Amino acid sequence: MRNLGILLLIALVVYCLVDISRSDDAERVGLHPALWMVLVVLLPVVGPIIWLVVSRSHRPRQTRSDADRPASPDDDPDFLWRLSQQQRRRAAGRPAAAPPTATPDRPAVPEAPGAPPARDTPDEDGHPAPPR
Repeated sequence: MRNLGILLLIALVVYCLVDISRSDDAERVGLHPALWMVLVVLLPVVGPIIWLVVSRSHRPRQTRSDADRPASPDDDPDFLWRLSQQQRRRAAGRPAAAPPTATPDRPAVPEAPGAPPARDTPDEDGHPAPPR
């Protein structure tokens, strides 16, 4: 059991050394990486804990790649537009339309990953496309 504690301590020190070598100036709070490494090696229990606390508190927040996408369907104008089209068709006694297929002027897959499909023309009932 004693060996397990020593192995965990060595793993923590190695992890912190690698993390220090890959960190940027903001995470190091202006100190040179060699100073952080000396602190982590000379104080094997306290040094890594100080590094982890300081570096995580100064690490910039990562933004999601799809941050511009709606959080829920109720916030998505394209979803609401398709829903209103389905409701109009049901009210008129017609079946709901199948998902759009590729045509020369409208590709089946959006141009940009995560982008909603483009709709520049009115639908079959003559209703305009939703605003973007």
